[in-house]
Amino acid sequence: MEKYNVGGMSCAACVARVEKAVSKVPGVQSCAVSLLTNSMGVEGDVSPKKIIAAVQKAGYSASLIGESKVRDLKNSEAADSLEKSEKQKSSSGESDSSDYDGFEDFQKKEISVLKNRLIFSLIFLIILMYFSMGHMMWNFPIPSWFTGNHVAMGLVQMILAAVIMLINKKFFTNGFKSLFHFSPNMDTLVALGSGVSFLYSLANLFSMTKAVVENNSEKVMYCMENFYFESAAMIVTLITVGKLLEAVSKGKTTSALKSLMKLKPKTAVILFNGEEKTVPVESVNAGDIFIIRPGDSIPVDGIILEGESSINESALTGESIPVDKKQNDSVSSGTLNLQGYLKCKAVKVGSDTTLSKIIQMVSDVAATKAPIAKIADKVSGVFVPSVMIISIITFTLWMILGAEFSYALSRAICVLVVSCPCALGLATPVAIMVGNGIGAKNGILFKTSAALENCGKCNAVVLDKTGTVTLGQPVVTEIIPSDSISENQLLLYAASLEQKSEHPLGKAVVQKSVEEKLTCLEVSDFKVLAGNGLECVLEGKKIYGGKIDFIKNVCTPDDSVISKIDSLCEEGKTPLLFAFENKMLGIICVSDVLKPDSKSAVSCMKNMGLEVFMLTGDNQKTAAAIAKNAGINHVIANVLPNEKANEVQRLKSEKKVCMVGDGINDAPALTAADIGIAIGSGTDVAVDAAEIVLVQNSLMNVVKAIRLSRATVRNIHENLFWAFFYNIILIPVAAGAYHHAFGIDMNPMLGAAAMSLSSFCVVTNALRLRYKKLEVKSMAETFEKTIKVEGMMCNHCEMHVKESLERVKGIETATPSHEKGTVVLNLSKDVSESALEKAVKKAGYTFAGIL
Repeated sequence: MEKYNVGGMSCAACVARVEKAVSKVPGVQSCAVSLLTNSMGVEGDVSPKKIIAAVQKAGYSASLIGESKVRDLKNSEAADSLEKSEKQKSSSGESDSSDYDGFEDFQKKEISVLKNRLIFSLIFLIILMYFSMGHMMWNFPIPSWFTGNHVAMGLVQMILAAVIMLINKKFFTNGFKSLFHFSPNMDTLVALGSGVSFLYSLANLFSMTKAVVENNSEKVMYCMENFYFESAAMIVTLITVGKLLEAVSKGKTTSALKSLMKLKPKTAVILFNGEEKTVPVESVNAGDIFIIRPGDSIPVDGIILEGESSINESALTGESIPVDKKQNDSVSSGTLNLQGYLKCKAVKVGSDTTLSKIIQMVSDVAATKAPIAKIADKVSGVFVPSVMIISIITFTLWMILGAEFSYALSRAICVLVVSCPCALGLATPVAIMVGNGIGAKNGILFKTSAALENCGKCNAVVLDKTGTVTLGQPVVTEIIPSDSISENQLLLYAASLEQKSEHPLGKAVVQKSVEEKLTCLEVSDFKVLAGNGLECVLEGKKIYGGKIDFIKNVCTPDDSVISKIDSLCEEGKTPLLFAFENKMLGIICVSDVLKPDSKSAVSCMKNMGLEVFMLTGDNQKTAAAIAKNAGINHVIANVLPNEKANEVQRLKSEKKVCMVGDGINDAPALTAADIGIAIGSGTDVAVDAAEIVLVQNSLMNVVKAIRLSRATVRNIHENLFWAFFYNIILIPVAAGAYHHAFGIDMNPMLGAAAMSLSSFCVVTNALRLRYKKLEVKSMAETFEKTIKVEGMMCNHCEMHVKESLERVKGIETATPSHEKGTVVLNLSKDVSESALEKAVKKAGYTFAGIL
């Protein structure tokens, strides 16, 4: 995907216009434009020159991100060279950090420009308001030579208004430029509203001069009272206030991305010919040896060669507890060394580091569009032209009804300046950006906006067993010695036998002996025998180890041992038997155990109304035992790797499926699912196939991802509701629809104030997501309560009741059923009946008591 900066956009109508223009370019497969970041992502085999030309033809400017030279396409040789350079960067996977720095610089520059515009506008506006309203309405003192000189008063107002409009000339240049390209936008509405006010006032000023010559004092006062110079100036000033508030708020929505960028170290200390040298981090190559002292940020991904330390990885994983690291452990770029001197070998550098990939993934989301944004896009494409038509109709109708010209014009101007396409354009991307930022802080990486939107819509979660539900590596869980020896003696003999084995089960036994600080004995004549067995000689006698069928060939286990083995197998464990000559030494039980938080995570998923399935190639008995321990009710076992995708497809016919896995054999299933989630510690193939990547190897982050998605979509719905509601309510008020019935009117200045605040309110609402708690209490920490609700008729009714109840503090989840007329509540604390009744009533339904 090629990414571009797009200049000149001011609202959702601009977004629709640019997307339409670029999508028409032959070779473009998809195009997504973001009003939030003034950027565009384009997929397809097409020259950047053609893309930029299409944007320019639509009335906007464009440049490849990171390359300002593209702006000048007159030098075709330079452009061709640049294009080749960009393609080389893209194919090699390189990413210029200046892309990210430029994004932040753009925001800072935008805020600075708006601040300066606002300050100078306010200075001249205060003087203008003093003359126009202060003197006329409240008799504020003015120089004596203005007394009775109404033409001079009008000239002062005209000059001050013209200065303010000149300061805010961007509205007029962009607005009329878009109008001439037949793609009117928000700036067009502002420019027309302010410009018409100024021109009408200018006409009145000339009319006043004629009245003065004719000594018509009544006409002079009429003209004086119909000056709209202050409205013309106030409109652009108030819109600038809104733009500044919007820019500041938009800056906060990208705080997570900025935080990640700041984590990138600038320098590294490497060993060169035995000497330590400080070099730019870009100079570090794979294989270089670098030094990390206490308090240093780790510059690149690497492996520890010498030393031990605690590493703060919270910036990447969201986990605040430092992680202890030792020799051969991996370290990641951007994490912080808290203590200890480390000598490391660089493994991944530049754009291949974990931090760089996370930054790239987070920033790429801004270049994609969520499906829900299509609603606003369709409306935005016709919004501004529709508003202009409504304004003309408003003026015409009032004139037909016999209103004064000034009143009819005021209504038309008010319609222009109160309408806000900007709020529609920001409703979805600001929520997506904030949600994506929260995910990044918690180690949850969404590759696209669609993934963030759709994750919460899933009602079934399919979990791969090995490495996802379980640790993915066998460990010793039980040591059962015979009566003649101790546990440590059995472990010592078994580890001495297994120390030369390459089998994962044998390695688990050896690892256990290391943990118990046992030193393995020297053995000879080590052999791997047919029938799943091992043999060696220790102190002149033979030791055997293996499964029950093998050991039966060496000695005869008694009935109690056979019974114990059957019991262990029922629990999904693998018993290894050991014998010394023809005498049983005992049993060491090895199994792949659950991750520490798997049971709690599954409980939370159920608590959220999700059906949980476990998919595995293990036999039914082992799979059932693991599933039972994890609290999973649905098990699909004995599935070959190539059959996993088929099972997911089967479930998709009935449910919306989220697949979670970590292995190469999970990749087809991850792709087949509605949403694929890859555990970050998994293989690159699984990570590439998934739409969501979890940095931490924790199932609890699946819960957080779904909860974050649901909260983000709910926030988008709120934003869209207020954006539509705002325009539906205020446009009729501005047009004077309630003038005769209720005496309600709105002047253009109030309209401009309302417009300036609408986008700010949408962005502010999205910022509330930053305080969303992603943790969900497990079933063990909650209790149920069922209430009766009357009036629910369909799934939409259920959604309204669910959303209203889940906003009540103490209610973790609400599961309504319109067929039963009930709602099952999972509560973390007792909630009063009055609070439940209030929430149900707020949703528009009737609370009929607790069952």
